Amino acid sequence: MKPLKAKISRALPHCANIEACDNSGARILKVISVRSHKTVRGRIQSAGVGDFIRASVVEGKPDMRKQVVAAVIVRQKKAYRRYNGTRIRFEDNAAVVLKDDAGNPKGTMIKGPIAKEVCDRWPAIAKVAKIIV
Repeated sequence: MKPLKAKISRALPHCANIEACDNSGARILKVISVRSHKTVRGRIQSAGVGDFIRASVVEGKPDMRKQVVAAVIVRQKKAYRRYNGTRIRFEDNAAVVLKDDAGNPKGTMIKGPIAKEVCDRWPAIAKVAKIIV
C-alpha cells in the first residue's frame, strides 16, 4: 500500500456503523477489524480515510446481510489535515465494499465524493468515483 499524503485522524473505532456508498447491495456496515493497524494491548482498533477494513453487513439486501466483507473507508466526519495546511471533513462516514483483497470494488457506481487520499492508495476505486475532493 502506498503511504498517505495527510495526517489522518482515526475516527471510526471498532463496532462503528458506516454507510456503504456504492451499489453492492449493502447499506450499513459494522467495523470488525482494521488491516495492518498495530495497537498496544487493550487499545481498541480504529480506522480512518483510506484504511482497509473487515466489516459485517448490518443492513442491506437479504443475500448480503450477516456477511463479512472487505471495505475501504472513503469519507469520515472527523476533520483531518493535509500537509498543505487544509483540513478536510465530510458530512458522513462512508465505505466502499470490495470484491477481493486487491482493491477492486464490488459495485459499479459510487455515490457522493471521495477523498483524494483514497484515490492515491486505491486506483481501482478512483476509476469508479465521480467526485474526488
